[in-house]
Amino acid sequence: MKKQFNRMRQLANQTVGRAEKTEVLSEDLLQVEKRLDLVKQVSHSTHKKLTACLQGQQGTDLDKRSKKLPLTILAQCMVEGAAVLGDDSLLGKMLKLCGESEEKLAQELLVFEFQIERDVVEPLYVLAEVEIPNIQKQRKHLAKLVLDMDSARTRWQQSSKSSSHPSNVQQGGAKGDSLREEMEETANRMEICRDQLSADMYNFMAKEIDYANYFQTLIEVQAEYHRKSLEILQSVLPQIKAHQEAWIEKPSYGKALEEHLAISGREIAFPIEACVTMLLECGMEEEGLFRVAPSASKLKKLKASLDCGVLDVQEYSADPHAIAGALKSYLRELPEPLMTFELYDEWIQASNIQDMDKRLQALLCTCEKLPADNLNNFRYLIKFLAKLTEHQDANKMTPGNIAIVLGPNLLWTHSEGNMTEMMTTMSLQIVGIIEPIIQHADWFFPGDIEFNLTGSYGSPVHTNHNSNYSSMPSPDMDQSERKQQHDQSRRPLSVADMFSPLDRPDPLSNYICPPLHATQFSFSCPRVIYFCLLYIVICITVKCKLTVFPLHSLFYPHLTQH
Repeated sequence: MKKQFNRMRQLANQTVGRAEKTEVLSEDLLQVEKRLDLVKQVSHSTHKKLTACLQGQQGTDLDKRSKKLPLTILAQCMVEGAAVLGDDSLLGKMLKLCGESEEKLAQELLVFEFQIERDVVEPLYVLAEVEIPNIQKQRKHLAKLVLDMDSARTRWQQSSKSSSHPSNVQQGGAKGDSLREEMEETANRMEICRDQLSADMYNFMAKEIDYANYFQTLIEVQAEYHRKSLEILQSVLPQIKAHQEAWIEKPSYGKALEEHLAISGREIAFPIEACVTMLLECGMEEEGLFRVAPSASKLKKLKASLDCGVLDVQEYSADPHAIAGALKSYLRELPEPLMTFELYDEWIQASNIQDMDKRLQALLCTCEKLPADNLNNFRYLIKFLAKLTEHQDANKMTPGNIAIVLGPNLLWTHSEGNMTEMMTTMSLQIVGIIEPIIQHADWFFPGDIEFNLTGSYGSPVHTNHNSNYSSMPSPDMDQSERKQQHDQSRRPLSVADMFSPLDRPDPLSNYICPPLHATQFSFSCPRVIYFCLLYIVICITVKCKLTVFPLHSLFYPHLTQH
């Protein structure tokens, strides 16, 4: 109790400056002391964050730790799912391969975390929570011993001064000896503690390279873990790709033409051949083919069946408009148009040539630059469209009408302008490309062509169903399908899709001017006057002649022959 009181009094005197404070550590050791606090703080924070990165439960054996790993649980779920689906399905095969790979990855992760915990996490904990705190504890003990030594020295000095008086010589001599012994004893204890502390601090400085090795070990163990994990993934990827390539059912809509042809081993895209072959059987005399919109629900079903490679010819032979819509959708959903982005400028330049002979030569030159796959499918499609125009008396689809409807699905540009620009410039120029190619199909592509290459798409003879075919939205369509019917793609619809009031009746247009037939045609109709004025504005805008294509064939294709 007395020692504690003396220590507090000495500390108070040193604080107010009435006593000197003895510093027993060198300048280098004082710098080490400051560094100790920083290293402890950084080590503690790193240990905490690194521990949070470990997925397994620390302190448990490997078996229990493995069972609770998320990757192990995922692998088990995949293997069980593969057993449910069976090896006959592609998903079952994928789940089995992926489940086995995830199990191997889980084992590698278990070994990795065990090494990290043993070689990095635990040493960091010892450094931050054991070694540095022990040094700091010794430093505090040394500070107390220094206070004791300073206090004993101060008391001895005061006793020496008082003993110098003649009346206190005898009494002061005995007390002075006692205080001197106490001072020497505290000085010895302080020196022992100081030497021990100095040794620990110097050891700390010397072992800094060992502490740095913890982090080198962390990176090395991580590198080994990721290398082994990569080997596991690289070994399973070829098996996964092999199963996918061997799988028969491959979607075609929205896929690049080259990719679809390479995977399927075909020369003509499956949707193109299937739709063309069925239309040859049941749709050549269907009025408004490619122009009349099909039921959205039927179109969606047909596209899905074509994607699966399962097609009921008997079912769709009664609805050629759905078949034509599926063909248009395939062309429109290609990532790159059939006539390619690269040749877009050359096609447009050729369409601007006024002399027809020179235009045909320019179109032929551009056509020959198409890639082989694109050229084969383009020739196949043009030959079919030329054959379709042979029945224009019945189907009312002249080369110009077909070009208006299908042209924007065969060629478009990367950057699309506003609606007016599309309606005027792009659509009319594309018509100037597609129409002459269809008209002179045999000159562009001489020789006959076999449409039914696989011989799988025959259908019964079809009669004209246009009299009872409705282009209005199907009653079983929901709101999203109705919207999709008007905006099915990332490109604008063709001019004919916008201006086809005879085939897409609506209450307002019927009220303004009822649908006209050949016997009812009258130029006094307000709607005809409106479209005539709009046609003149379009032609003036693109600075082209009014004879680019017949006006009445644009808006009333069924009057072409009258």
